[in-house]
Amino acid sequence: MIFTPGQVITRRYRRGDRCTWAQPMRVLADDDRGLLLWHPVGSDVARLVDADGRTQHDVTIDRMREPRLTVQTWTEYDILVLMPPAAAHSVWWFFRDGDFAGWYVNLETPCTRRPDGVDTSDQLLDIVVSPERRWEWKDTDEFEARIGHPLYLDRATAAAVRREGERLVELIEAGAYPFDGTHIDFRPDPAWPLLRLPAPPA
Repeated sequence: MIFTPGQVITRRYRRGDRCTWAQPMRVLADDDRGLLLWHPVGSDVARLVDADGRTQHDVTIDRMREPRLTVQTWTEYDILVLMPPAAAHSVWWFFRDGDFAGWYVNLETPCTRRPDGVDTSDQLLDIVVSPERRWEWKDTDEFEARIGHPLYLDRATAAAVRREGERLVELIEAGAYPFDGTHIDFRPDPAWPLLRLPAPPA
């Protein structure tokens, strides 16, 4: 299915049979380059949080006692998110107060489309990229610690995730698309409202 520019959909992460993240996003384009989405500061996001406040960054999902999706307010950066067709990653453009502040590569499974959005699984390893294309790995400790856990990554999958990250690093260092300046001057329509999740997120 193809989404329509202006449509608001929900981008979700899943882990096993649980939704761990839900984020309403405005569709800007859905074409051969991928699904391009917008999410501004002040909009909703839902994260899986345990009763004691810990998240999946702190503890594996099977060790949470009473996990539930908790709606919070997205802060700090407005983001564009590109999900290329059948890709095992998404690329995020960060904007602070309208100014481009860098890229973020989220390594994830190719998405599954639903009538109201897309589902993917976060593969834990990420890449942070400055506007000057200086880059560094993010969450390497968490990534390594989850290898072998049945709800996360086996060794073959972890190796594939690392290879996908290294492929993206080559594009970053070469200044190739999507790290070639595309979208860095993006400005949203000031009439667009903040984005809210359906209640309750599922």
